[in-house]
Amino acid sequence: MFGIVRPCRHRLGEGLSAQWMAHLCGLCLALRKDHGQFARVVTNYDGLLISVLTEAQAGQGEGARRTAGPCPLRGMRTASVARGEGARLAAAVSLVLASAKVRDHVADGDGLLARRPVASAARRVAAGWGAAGARTGSAVGFDTAVLVDAVDRQTGVEALAGPGTPLLTVTEPTETATAAAFAHTAVLAGRPGNAEPLAEAGRLFGRLAHLLDAVEDREADAAAGAWNPLTAIGTSLPEARRLADDAVHGIRLALREVEWAPGKGSDKPGAEAKLAHVLLVHELGNAVHRAFGTASCGHARADGEFGPPPGNPFAPAGPGGPPSPPEPPRRDRRGLLAGCVVWAGPACTCQLCCGEHEGPWTREPKEGYCHRCDCDDCSDCCDCCDCCGKCGDGCCCDGCGCDC
Repeated sequence: MFGIVRPCRHRLGEGLSAQWMAHLCGLCLALRKDHGQFARVVTNYDGLLISVLTEAQAGQGEGARRTAGPCPLRGMRTASVARGEGARLAAAVSLVLASAKVRDHVADGDGLLARRPVASAARRVAAGWGAAGARTGSAVGFDTAVLVDAVDRQTGVEALAGPGTPLLTVTEPTETATAAAFAHTAVLAGRPGNAEPLAEAGRLFGRLAHLLDAVEDREADAAAGAWNPLTAIGTSLPEARRLADDAVHGIRLALREVEWAPGKGSDKPGAEAKLAHVLLVHELGNAVHRAFGTASCGHARADGEFGPPPGNPFAPAGPGGPPSPPEPPRRDRRGLLAGCVVWAGPACTCQLCCGEHEGPWTREPKEGYCHRCDCDDCSDCCDCCDCCGKCGDGCCCDGCGCDC
């Protein structure tokens, strides 16, 4: 799972979290259905935005969801998942871009790909993904050649870039690719008037993705002697931050021009549009904070648990102080080998990552690692719901508990 949009379930709330997972699983299952099990490895968080945008414009009509069987990544639980042309377009885009990424790593000789047998196998996988993505794209009326062309041009643009080259020259191929994908969601949803504002939102999303990737990889690229756009053309972090913030603001403005499907029994945008807004406005802002190191999690504590430790650490101890809270009943710890055997169950079903389970050795109830959010302090309503009365879109996020 990769991408810059990594929402926290505490910010989304139960309703939007369920919708987000429906699109994530829908993308994964669309890849499996059309291209086989191995293709599921290209499932990514940013790709599902295509599915979200399509449904937000078309509405959640009959047949937009289906019940999927148990999956290890959901702790062997069933789930309602998205299906339809939006999920297929997301699959096509993910396959083509993953194919290009593999070819790029092969050309650079990264890691094991420096060895001929591995590189040869990777080229065959990349070629298969590219062809599969083109077939699926064609089936939904999208020409993936624009994505391939953008990726191919990126190499030439980077080769010519140097000190003084405008950073937006380097990000242009990525912007072009994402603009085309976002705009085609309007075609699939039957709202051609949305193509222009969505193309603008996609262009800025591509710019932001390129910028944040460069910021996050800056130190690692310097240590490895790899090419990084910020270092190569001499762009400072403050300038990169200004461009990133401008991109987020531009996406917000572009989304105001989009005509969304109304909710059931209402003339206002439905819950699907709310999810699109939250992901492309608020979560992108959080992604910028995360990349530039200006955000911290308000839930995960130093001891790895959620919330403050029991008791008041500032209360005086001994006589005169408040009584200490009763300790929870102790459970017998498992031995090393027994714990390892028990650990295999949640690990093989991914409950260690995505579900609730009993600690293999301590027997204490635990939450999966993916439940430990990377969000800001969600108790601050304005951090996760700053659109209420401010951005003019009339939205109000589910997860912040604010009465706005």
